[in-house]
Amino acid sequence: MGARVVYSGIFPDAKSAHTDIPEPARTFLQQAFETLHAPDAAAVMAGSAVDAMLKNHGLVDGTLYKRIDEALQKNLLTQGMADWAHAVRLGSNRPRHADADKPHVTPDEARQSVEFAEALGNFLYVLTARIRRGLEDAKVASAPDKAKATS
Repeated sequence: MGARVVYSGIFPDAKSAHTDIPEPARTFLQQAFETLHAPDAAAVMAGSAVDAMLKNHGLVDGTLYKRIDEALQKNLLTQGMADWAHAVRLGSNRPRHADADKPHVTPDEARQSVEFAEALGNFLYVLTARIRRGLEDAKVASAPDKAKATS
């Protein structure tokens, strides 16, 4: 008789917002991951994550529309990123304002909004932190060895 194998957990692993993304953006992004089964909720959370990231970069005045355009002007976003951010903004507005013509977000629209919010977090925070840590590690690795200096 063979051994019985018991698997526990979720496959694939549940997504988790990276710890390099600051609050409250990280919590909004995590909630977006967790609500993909409810597209309207996921779209709203993705939009909130994008908004929180821009506010974290000092873009706090006006509407999200204006903050996205300001981020583009300040070269925080590329044109393509700004265009996608506007699409996420519009998608999150539809359920939030109960749009009369098209109040709901499709599962594909929600997935794309969440993917953008994650990509933006990776671009603005995770990659930046990895580069900073890599440079710090390289500096330590290239420093003269104290043991050799005292020999």
